[in-house]
Amino acid sequence: MRSTHPLYTGLPTTIFEVMSRLAIEHDAINLGQGFPDVDGPLEVRQAAADALIEGPNQYPPMMGLPMLREAVARNERRFFGIDREAGDVLITSGATEALSDCLMALVEPGDEVVLFDPSYDCYAPLIRRAGGIPKPVALSPPDWSFRDEALDAAFSEKTKAVLLNNPLNPASKVFSRNELERLATRLRACDAYAICDEVYEHLVFGDAKHVPLATLDGMAERCVRIGSAGKTFSLTGWKVGYVTGPSALIAPITKAHQYTTFTTPPHLQKAVAFGLDLPDRYYQGLAGDLEAKRDRLAGGLEGLGFSTLKAEGSYFLIADIGELGLGSDVEAAQRMTVEAGVTTVPMSAFYQENPPHHLLRFCFCKRDEVLDEAVARLKAWRERGFKAAA
Repeated sequence: MRSTHPLYTGLPTTIFEVMSRLAIEHDAINLGQGFPDVDGPLEVRQAAADALIEGPNQYPPMMGLPMLREAVARNERRFFGIDREAGDVLITSGATEALSDCLMALVEPGDEVVLFDPSYDCYAPLIRRAGGIPKPVALSPPDWSFRDEALDAAFSEKTKAVLLNNPLNPASKVFSRNELERLATRLRACDAYAICDEVYEHLVFGDAKHVPLATLDGMAERCVRIGSAGKTFSLTGWKVGYVTGPSALIAPITKAHQYTTFTTPPHLQKAVAFGLDLPDRYYQGLAGDLEAKRDRLAGGLEGLGFSTLKAEGSYFLIADIGELGLGSDVEAAQRMTVEAGVTTVPMSAFYQENPPHHLLRFCFCKRDEVLDEAVARLKAWRERGFKAAA
């Protein structure tokens, strides 16, 4: 029998699936996968239900319903001052499809794509499937800073694009304007594109401020932005994403979309269009609620001797377990699931090169009682000397 593509046959099962299976096996609280455990706004869900019954339920336009494309453009202008029109917007079946479309359309075999390490686990495989070569730049904990020397080393005459996740999963970093300016300088010098995964754009906490790379001088015409209704409305199962950018880039990305999913369910598109125009208090409440959950979990973990790193955005809190004698992050995550009944994800799974082995990622977008129960289980585990329950 002829062989299949070696990229996919050689990939291990994703760490999320591995840890989730282990969580089910041991009836553990799963703080590994990044999705809320309650659904988003009732009025948005009601809009989807009404649209489903009222119809039509046939193929919508390939680029998305005009009403949603217009709403995405309005949202960008409203929150970030980005002047795009509906014609600059493509609707996709989730942000991962959007990432795939962008890479397949913009990257050719042999092109190099700069990304930051740690990075979401689909980035490197998607880059390689497009024929590109990932060029990771290390972010150093606890502040997840990068060195200009490392950035310079990653760029070359073969650099076609940067894949930037901001706010960044898994490290919960929000890039500063200064850091983005340093990145933009290299992009302009190499005449490269930027694929900006900004699905957590509205999930930013405290004094941190999300600055889209596209708003910097000379960046609007070389950046595409990816957003996610799943993250903005806590409806991750809907898989509604969007890409915005200049027409010269959106046009080929649309072709990739045409031959990937072609379109996205129309009733969900209508509901997301409604949701994007919700008042500011919704967006403020969303970020405020998640910030409170972050603080709730951080306080609980720190009370048990876990050291937590600063989390400026997204769903995730990183804990340093290096002084607790639990072994590597992989060993600690497995033991925590089996012995304590709490599941996390080892941070080493998000690295291309030289991963640390003392950090765990906790997801805090859960009900307060779930977070409290997780802390209680970890407390009992620690009191047993980090041993399995009898």
